[in-house]
Amino acid sequence: MTVVSIFKLALFFTLTSTLVTISLQQEQPLLLNSAEQDSVYQVLSSINSATNWRTLFPDDLCSYPPHGVVCDYFTDPTTKNVTVHVTELSFGYVSDFTPNPSSSPNSTFSPLLFTSFKHLRKLFFYQCFTQTQAFVPVIPTTFGSSLEELVFINNPAFVGPLSGITGNFTSLRRLVLSGNGIHGAIPNAIGDLANIEEITLSRNKLSGKVSVNLCKLKKLKILDLSGNGFHGNVPSSVGNLTHLLKLDLSSNGFSGKIPESLSNLQALDFLDLSFNRFGNFGVPLFLAAMPRLKEVHLSGNLLGGEIPEIWGNLGGILGVGFSNMGLVGEIPASMGLHLRNLCYLGLDNNKLNGKVPEEFGFLEFVNEINLENNNLSGKLPFSANFTAKVGEKLRLKGNPELCVDEKLSHRESVGELKKCSKPDIPNPVLFIGVSHSGLLSSSSSFLVLLLFWGLWILLA
Repeated sequence: MTVVSIFKLALFFTLTSTLVTISLQQEQPLLLNSAEQDSVYQVLSSINSATNWRTLFPDDLCSYPPHGVVCDYFTDPTTKNVTVHVTELSFGYVSDFTPNPSSSPNSTFSPLLFTSFKHLRKLFFYQCFTQTQAFVPVIPTTFGSSLEELVFINNPAFVGPLSGITGNFTSLRRLVLSGNGIHGAIPNAIGDLANIEEITLSRNKLSGKVSVNLCKLKKLKILDLSGNGFHGNVPSSVGNLTHLLKLDLSSNGFSGKIPESLSNLQALDFLDLSFNRFGNFGVPLFLAAMPRLKEVHLSGNLLGGEIPEIWGNLGGILGVGFSNMGLVGEIPASMGLHLRNLCYLGLDNNKLNGKVPEEFGFLEFVNEINLENNNLSGKLPFSANFTAKVGEKLRLKGNPELCVDEKLSHRESVGELKKCSKPDIPNPVLFIGVSHSGLLSSSSSFLVLLLFWGLWILLA
């Protein structure tokens, strides 16, 4: 055997050995380390102790996990070693499509969540803490640099100050705390979440003034503080959130004037400031400069004044909520003319007068119009087809001077309106004689009639 043959044979065996080694490595998946696996079991038991998680899922929890446990691979930049770690933990049954581990009435909040999972990106709880109080834990400063989503929805027994939740969340994109027992003011640390895209703090027990500086939140697209106890002025710095798509501050105690800086929110498509205590400054005229608006809700604020002519550039609006605002004057016909995509219109419980614009009857997509409890008058200008389409969501009661044509009076949606009285039919005019020049004038006819009547009396 020649030297060349021996070299080729050695090279063949070397390559074969390498390929076998790689194949064996690929066939043997990386396993979650035992300490992290044990922490997952303990966290699962804290949510639902009635389930024996170790027996139900005895194998590696990254290879055969329960729904809601997600892992990923990580490569050490120095050693190039590859390891596997838990990156997502989701608890609480949502639907058959997302059957996360269900919770028990005595669920507790495990502190291991913030000490055992250094690579966690998402933490999600839905209706897990509903009876036994679970207190907001103190989050170590060493945790949170990888966390991107922190979500607690409908956990009324999850209580504590909001300041306890904010940590070293430099990567956080979504902070959703909705329907919990979170209380206190918004901490200044919220203003440092430079990568945040959504802040939803709705339906908690938060209070105080919103004084946090929002200028750093350049990526924020959703800000929802609805259903809390905030008061004072809305900070003008909200106008710096130029990427904002949704702003919901409804059902709080905000007062003063709606800040003009909101006109800078040119990307905004949903604005809800309803049920606050904004002052008598009228409907904001700057709405006309927000052409991407799809919904605007100002109900429950006694802004007063007339409905302004601002609708020319707002043809994309689907919903307008202007109920119980102390509005006066007539309803602009321009609303029906320009808001061709309108689906919902609420103008009820105001002091509006005049006629219902006939232009509303040509709104193709509308499915609810509420004009109840105003001072509207005249005949309802809608066709039978239109009233049938809107049906019971055409709400008109509480307008005593508004009437409906007799042919529509049998419709349930307008049945509470009075029938319009028939127009007066004038008495026929008696024309007597025809001259060569045509009919006698009305004054001549009257004189002839009077003369005839006098002769009849004399001869009688």
